Amino acid sequence: MNAPLTAAQQEAAYLARLGERVRAWRGANGMTRKSLAAASGVSERYLAQLEAGQGNISVLLLRKLAHAMGVAVESLVREEPDDEAPGRRVALIGLRGAGKSSLGAKLAAARGVPFIELDAEVEREAGARLGEVFAMYGQEAYRRFERRALERVLRTHESMVIAVGGSLVTDPDTYRLLLDNCRTVWLKAKPEEHMNRVIAQGDMRPFEGKMRGRSAALDEIRKLLEDRDRLYARAGLTIETSGKSLKSALDELKSKVTMP
Repeated sequence: MNAPLTAAQQEAAYLARLGERVRAWRGANGMTRKSLAAASGVSERYLAQLEAGQGNISVLLLRKLAHAMGVAVESLVREEPDDEAPGRRVALIGLRGAGKSSLGAKLAAARGVPFIELDAEVEREAGARLGEVFAMYGQEAYRRFERRALERVLRTHESMVIAVGGSLVTDPDTYRLLLDNCRTVWLKAKPEEHMNRVIAQGDMRPFEGKMRGRSAALDEIRKLLEDRDRLYARAGLTIETSGKSLKSALDELKSKVTMP
C-alpha cells in the first residue's frame, strides 16, 4: 500500500502549486518575471525561487505580489489544486501499469479528442524505437527528444488526451511545460497492481537488469513510487485505480475531468 505523503512532502507539493499559479499567471498575461518583480517589489531572484516551488514566502510579500498581479491572495494560497487548469488538454501521468494508455484512449474517445502516446511521438522525433534511442543516444538525448515531442504536440493539438512516460516527471523543465499546458492527472496504483499489470502487458522494460525474481521487481516498483511520489503529487488531480475495474476508473475519470 502506498504510504500517505509526509508533512514535508505535502508542504513541498503546496509550494509547487503556489509557484505554478504565479508562473501560469505570468504566461497568460505576457509579463516577464523582471516586470512582475518591479511591479510587486519582490526581487526577481525570490520570484524565481517561488516559481520553482522553493520559496517559503511571507504573508506580506505574498500580499504585495497578489496586488501587483491583480488577483486575490486567496486564489494563490488555496489548498485545492487548480481544477480550472488548461482543460482542453488532459495529461495522464503515473508509473507504467497505472492505466494511462487504456484509460486515456477511452477518455479521448468519450470526449471526441485525439489520444496521444508521448512515447510514440518520441519515437517519431528520434526516428527509432525507444530501446534503440536509449542504446544509441543515451538518457540525456532521450530527454531532448521527449521535450521536443511534447512541444510539438502542444503546438499542434489544442485539445487532446496525452499519456506520458512514467519518468517524465523527473525532468523539471519538461514536467513544468506539461503542468502549465495540460490538466494533469496522476493515475495512482498500489505497487502490486503496477506489477501485475506490467506482467500482463508482457513488458518489463522499467526493471530490466535489476530483477532477481518477482520480489526484487516489486521492490524496484516500490522504490520508484517512493522516489516519485512528491513529483506525481504535483498533478492537479489524483485518481486511485487500485482495486477498480477499467469501467469504474473511467467513470471516475470522466466525472472529474471536463474538457470545454
